This record gives sequence, C-alpha cells and structure tokens, in this order.
Amino acid sequence: MNFHIPTSQLYIPDGLPEAEALARTTHMGIGSHHDDLEIMAIDGILACYGRTDKWFSGVIVSDGRGCSRAGIYADFSDDQMYEVRNQEQKKAAFVGEYAAQALLDYPSWAIKEGKNTTPTEDIAQLIDAARPQIIYTHNFADKHDTHVGVATKVVQAIRSLPPASRPKKLYGCEVWRDLDWMVDTHKVAFDTSEFEGLQMALVGLFDSQVTGGKRYDLATMGRRRANATYFDSHASDVMTGINFGMDLSPLIEESAPDIETYIFTHINRFAEDVQDRIKRMQP
Repeated sequence: MNFHIPTSQLYIPDGLPEAEALARTTHMGIGSHHDDLEIMAIDGILACYGRTDKWFSGVIVSDGRGCSRAGIYADFSDDQMYEVRNQEQKKAAFVGEYAAQALLDYPSWAIKEGKNTTPTEDIAQLIDAARPQIIYTHNFADKHDTHVGVATKVVQAIRSLPPASRPKKLYGCEVWRDLDWMVDTHKVAFDTSEFEGLQMALVGLFDSQVTGGKRYDLATMGRRRANATYFDSHASDVMTGINFGMDLSPLIEESAPDIETYIFTHINRFAEDVQDRIKRMQP
C-alpha cells in the first residue's frame, strides 16, 4: 500500500502478503481511535471469527497521541502512548483473527478538517484493494467530532470509487452516542450473543484506556446487554446482546442524498414517533 503518512502501517497477523491478505476481506471496520473497532464493528469481527470463508479487516485513522492517560501511563509522552496504542490494536487484530489491520496515523485535526482529502484517499485505496461486502464505521449522530470526521471521509472515499469497488452495505454504529433513540423499524440490530468472552477480551486488551479510568470493557458489554433487554417491551429476550447500527447504504448509491438530509430524516422520524405517542395518550 502507498499511504500518505510515512509512518502508516499495515499489520497482517498471519503474515500473508499484503495484497493476498486484503483480497480475502469480506467485512471491514473503519474507526477513528484504537479500540473503536472492537466497540462498534463487533458484528463483523464475530461474523468472521474462526472462519476461513469470511475475513474482517480493520482500519484506524487517527494516531492516538492525544488520548487521556492515568495510572502507569500517567507520565507517558504522546510518542510513548502512540507506541502503546498501536501495540494494543495489533494484539486485538491477532486475538480477533483479523485479515489485516491498517494504522493510518493521522492527527485528529486532519480528520476533522473537511477540505483535507488525504485520509479519504488512503481509505479509498484500502477499500479498493479489499473490496469488502460490508463496512462498519461511526454513526453521524455520534457526539465525538473525530468520529463524525471519519464517517464523513468513509462516505466520500466510497463515493470516489466505481460502483464495482463499493461495498454492498455501509453501517454507522455506536460508540460515543448510542442509537437507542432510533425508531425500532429503522434500527439495524446486530446480534452479539455469541463469544462473550472474546468480546470482553478484545476491549480489555486496550489496557491504556481501561487503566486510564474508562471501563470500556464493562460499559460496552453493559450497553449490548441493555440494548437486548430493552429492545422489545412485549416479548422475552431472544438475544443476550445487541449492537445497534444505522444503515448508511443509501449514502453510497449513485443518486445518494446529502449526509445531513439523510441523518435528519432519522432524527425527525424519532421526534414524530415521540410526538405521536404523546398525542395518542391525550384525552
């Protein structure tokens, strides 16, 4: 791969040549920070785990240097944290049996800068080489600016490719704002009932974050369990874990709406659902 940032890496856990490793990809997660994939793209990771006919590839766009730090990491420099977080992501890729793990190494400002096209070009290059059927990224209602920046560049990257190189599905998933607010009929409910030990282990591998006072391992599993329990008020639980997604596939079609219009369709649908329910309860 020919990335814009000289320090970018493409890690292949089982040592295959880059082209061969990427070409087997069926599911791809594209996230902002180290550990985002293990939180938001778990559907793809679980779908491919232990399989030889399906493979998950991960992409982390940011360099991770600006993260919070505490405990044994409290006095680490940005460069030290950069090394730690890259190692943690590689460990997750090995344990999760990923086909490949790209670390694009962009500073957050470059991701949030709308006119900066270099991250978009690197993402497009990876998608074109891997040709995944499904891509998971952040949802556009996320409250983290860098997450929304990545999601925007993912859509732009896919739109820049010819139709034959585009995925069949693009999903925006939960990290810093969940999707429980969406109307049920428009949520994509990913079943995360299986491999709970693996799920805990993958998030727990990011010790620099967990030790830093953010129990993402517990919070992530708790959210999935809560999503499953509160999904249907009139039926017994069928799944023990759910990760919600927003179907962003219309945004990568030839006659795609603009992003803001599409996302506000979902937000307005939620507002109308609440308003209608209140009206029906009025005397």
